[in-house]
Amino acid sequence: MADPIPGGAVRAIVEAGRRMAERNWVPATAGNISVRLPGGRVAITRSGFHKAHLTAEAVMAVDLQGVPEDPTLRPSAETGLHCGAYRAFPNAGAVVHGHSVANTVLSMRAGDSVRLEGYELLKAFPGLATHEASVEVPVLDNDQDIARLQQAVEACWARMAEPALPGYLIRGHGVYVWGPDMNAALARLEGLEFMLACEMARLSFN
Repeated sequence: MADPIPGGAVRAIVEAGRRMAERNWVPATAGNISVRLPGGRVAITRSGFHKAHLTAEAVMAVDLQGVPEDPTLRPSAETGLHCGAYRAFPNAGAVVHGHSVANTVLSMRAGDSVRLEGYELLKAFPGLATHEASVEVPVLDNDQDIARLQQAVEACWARMAEPALPGYLIRGHGVYVWGPDMNAALARLEGLEFMLACEMARLSFN
């Protein structure tokens, strides 16, 4: 029998869902949230649960390949993208995925990336100590084949060496962001969403 999911991990996921829902980043049952657990395990939201109303029942455990510990439970369809971030980045302790208006619209207008520069909130990300910086947020084409999409993500990471920004956009779909723990992941998501909202607002002046 699998070990129970630690209560702290469940609470972190439940609270993250509420915070993201308050900002309209996870409409309907969209979005998914996960936390790395000891022993090569991942706690992740189950498919079909509204993130504003998560409970312990909505959280399940998988291994780093995305295989459920309890085969009767269905994890998020995009569990493979979470596990891919954990496999690639040993310091990643939490991954969040949301569907805001800004990240959806900008990803549909963008080419291979969205350029962010001059924003004070760039300092929310590792290695960016000043607003006098610029980063390219990768944009990948959406794909219902998650294993194939993860391969595209990994190819993007290989081209970038170490991503300056711990996140990426999926065209017309949403954003993935990770951090060493849930608080860091959410802070990075909030910073990125603010800058994307600013970029979308600037479109109305062009």
